[in-house]
Amino acid sequence: MKPIRWGVLGAANFARQHMAPAIHAAKGAELYALATSSPEKAADFAAFAPAIKLHQSYDDLLADPAIDAVYIPLPNHLHVEWSQKALAAGKHVLCEKPMGLAAADYDKLIAARDTSGQLAAEAFMIVHHPQFARARELVQGGAVGKLVHVDATFSFNNGGDATNIRNRPETAGGAMRDIGVYVMGAARFVTGLEPDTIPFANLTLENDVDVFAQFAANFPGFAYSAVVSMRMHPRQQITFHGDQGVLRLTCPFNANVFDTAELTLETDGHTITTERWPAVNHYILQVENFGKAIRGEADYPCPLEFSRGTQVMMDMVFAKSAQG
Repeated sequence: MKPIRWGVLGAANFARQHMAPAIHAAKGAELYALATSSPEKAADFAAFAPAIKLHQSYDDLLADPAIDAVYIPLPNHLHVEWSQKALAAGKHVLCEKPMGLAAADYDKLIAARDTSGQLAAEAFMIVHHPQFARARELVQGGAVGKLVHVDATFSFNNGGDATNIRNRPETAGGAMRDIGVYVMGAARFVTGLEPDTIPFANLTLENDVDVFAQFAANFPGFAYSAVVSMRMHPRQQITFHGDQGVLRLTCPFNANVFDTAELTLETDGHTITTERWPAVNHYILQVENFGKAIRGEADYPCPLEFSRGTQVMMDMVFAKSAQG
């Protein structure tokens, strides 16, 4: 099997810490090139991938005919532009979330994907983790009975550092775009359903960036509530509560970084199932699944159409908050 050669646009910390090592470790993939003008940042990547090829600009990397796929970890406001450029250059594209800033952006990306004939997807890694496949199987299989309520929480505290792109409006920062995608996408993926209405949304802003968000949604047959924040002590969880049971994921979003990925299913007041995945790396699985989709071996678990659905929900929350 010829490996898929990957190029990385930019030496972001997240790319260095998670995705570049995952590409390097994934079966059927080769971490081939990096675009950065910083020798210091390039050295960090070369420390674990000594043969990595360096390009001084993003355009130079996209012009490299040896590169098959591009991973884009740039700030949020650059995702659409460089995803479109990469597709036009004939590269497959895996771009960090949120890949767009409004549902209309995803329409543009879907059109560019279809025109190019390349694979393009948002790097929504959690759906590649087996805990979410298992949760979907259990919830949709009736393990909790009739689903009544889903609640989710995701928080961390970045201290309001003005140099952090998550705290800057010009880079499309904010808690909703950074981590809100997880609490929304997780509920949609597990249940297979989309929200009808957003009855409540409360966003707290600092420097025109949302740092706290509390919102509710009505899905067909069940209610939903969530909290995300960049100013709270780290916490994450998602719970699916039915009339016959409760299913909990206690580390759904940063598996084996925040804590061990664990699923519990409780019925009649007794825990009947506890499953753990202490060694699974969902970033590696994401790269391998992307490669399988490129080679036509399997459908990609998170197509752009799914990511668009999460953005539609986010747009609804922003609109409801503006009304309030």
